[in-house]
Amino acid sequence: MNRRMDRTKLNIGAYILQPYARSEEHIKDVKESGTDFIVCMENDRAALDLFEKYNLGAVVTGVLPAWWGGDGDKAGQLSEINPIEKYKEASDNFIDHPAIWGIDMGDEPSALDFPYYGKVINKCNKWFPCQFPYLNLYPNYASVAVNNDVQTVNQLGTKTYKEHIEEYCKNVPLDYLCYDFYVYSCNVTKYYENLEIVTDACRKTGRSMWIVLQVNSVKEGVYLSENNLRFQAFSSMAFGAENIIWACYTAGWWYHNVLDTEGNKTEQYEKLKKVNFEIKALADEYMRYRNVDTHFIGFGESEDIKLCEKKSMDSLSTGSFFDFKAENGEKLVVGQMVGRNNNNQALMVFAADDLEGTNSKSYYLTFKALEDANIMAYCIDGTLPVLRQNDGSYKVKITTNEGLLITLK
Repeated sequence: MNRRMDRTKLNIGAYILQPYARSEEHIKDVKESGTDFIVCMENDRAALDLFEKYNLGAVVTGVLPAWWGGDGDKAGQLSEINPIEKYKEASDNFIDHPAIWGIDMGDEPSALDFPYYGKVINKCNKWFPCQFPYLNLYPNYASVAVNNDVQTVNQLGTKTYKEHIEEYCKNVPLDYLCYDFYVYSCNVTKYYENLEIVTDACRKTGRSMWIVLQVNSVKEGVYLSENNLRFQAFSSMAFGAENIIWACYTAGWWYHNVLDTEGNKTEQYEKLKKVNFEIKALADEYMRYRNVDTHFIGFGESEDIKLCEKKSMDSLSTGSFFDFKAENGEKLVVGQMVGRNNNNQALMVFAADDLEGTNSKSYYLTFKALEDANIMAYCIDGTLPVLRQNDGSYKVKITTNEGLLITLK
């Protein structure tokens, strides 16, 4: 299949480009923000022509029958409401466009509908050879299968979130797993648990991990900061994220999106642009590696990871890196990585000491490595010096909410 999205790259997406933001100037601004594709884009041919001009991709909604899991009241009814004939009719009427990278299959389905989705996706892979089918899953704060006086429907269709993800991997023939999690409308404890469950499943099944994060706010009058965006982006990269998608670029849900309802930039535009380009500063080297494990260092008995199976350690040794830690015991989330085409080792390090990003500080990471190792540290500004100490150990500086890729060859 000739898919248009270049999956060798870390792609950055954003949800929703409303009609009031589809002028050439607006679409040029999308590109200049560091965004690579728009999700839930309508099949607007004039806008898609501009997408092509500026090398943007679209995941188009409205081509196939719509589906959203909602509160779970339609769980298990997908095949009845959207029979395969509807999908076939839609594919027969589809007119391709070079800017259409993906076809929206639906959002947050119940596990009860995964087997039918598997059949539909197999068909759509043939009907849309240039596009990937886009399907996004619930986070772990969706409701599980409990029926009592308070709750009579459920969203996940399983007794646990882990089972929900297992059923997806069993039934849905996609080579990625995408889900949304809005940490500033939930909490970091559930956030890390969700990352761990999804990433473990991706490693076991060879899937790529995609994640939908928030640039907007659940509360009116509260704007997320640059550091709030960094926390989400670089922590997800420590878990191996290969697509990062922001909600929302224009009006979709909640408050303070990147553009307001008149198409004007809010203060979130410059924040998004800055963080997107920080991600891209690491992305080329980062994508030379794949995540094989993720570790929590310096968390102790923190509530942040109480739901995770992986527990905190004082320092990390991988067989190539030894006694890796922050100099003062600061919290680190560290993705252990290996080369996609060789056995080179790398660590994707996230400085996790401040979720809210209001108390930033700089400090050193310290570690030892194999003798005569060629060590590089890639940061948002390029590369950083890795300092060799008299005892043969190394140290490199990091700042709160920063992502740092350390490679060893």
